Amino acid sequence: MDIDSALAAELADVAHELADAARAATLLHFRQAGLDAENKEIERFDPVTVADRLSERQMRDILARRRPQDGILGEEYGTSPGTSGLCWVLDPIDGTRGYLSGTPTWGVLISVADATGAAMRPLYGLIDQPHIGERFEGGFGLARLAGPRGEMPLRTRPARALSEAILFTTFPEVGTAEEGAAFRRVVPRARLVRYGMDCYAYALIAAGQIDLVIEAGLQAYDVQAPIAVIEAAGGIVTDWQGRPCPMGGRVLAAANPQIHAEALALLNAG
Repeated sequence: MDIDSALAAELADVAHELADAARAATLLHFRQAGLDAENKEIERFDPVTVADRLSERQMRDILARRRPQDGILGEEYGTSPGTSGLCWVLDPIDGTRGYLSGTPTWGVLISVADATGAAMRPLYGLIDQPHIGERFEGGFGLARLAGPRGEMPLRTRPARALSEAILFTTFPEVGTAEEGAAFRRVVPRARLVRYGMDCYAYALIAAGQIDLVIEAGLQAYDVQAPIAVIEAAGGIVTDWQGRPCPMGGRVLAAANPQIHAEALALLNAG
């Protein structure tokens, strides 16, 4: 789909309105005494809180008013069809486990994609961290961070050896036993490995602070906004075979093609 400058500006404006609403909704309950969560799964703890649902409802209400012709894919309320060929992909709280724990590295993910289903391609995205007050933006010719220290451009780190790299993942076990084994082939080659950052790790790639994020078992709403932001900042995001991954699954995000290739080779060395 061709996006002219007027439409791009409108879509970005809507995205920021969504992020502002989600920021207010999530902060309303963050670190609230007695905040509880329902479990969405049986075999593992996959929490959802009143804040997740409030955040997504508020964003959907704005889209119903400003962009009723667009589709929506949200984590909590599923898919709503549209007629424009554009689809908003919403994760009202990425990192609900962290949100429940009071950590400040959860975030709100907002992106707009062309087409729907497996063909979705993110055009523009925001990674917003309400408690810290940082908003990472990428797409439509923009790659910038707005936060307490003002506004600054986003740019990924230049090429370096994996032995000099910083690697992140959210869960040490990564995914299945096979996926965990693949991840552990990369770990000893990296200079530093850290865990538990959820979407904020992807933002750190775009900001030029780290080199790699390796994860598995992700959904479209987990990756669409990070893909837009990281690619706008000069990075690369693929699956573990080097293919586009707009629907999630196994994800390898890298600051540059060189370190991406080195990590990809190790993931597939088994």
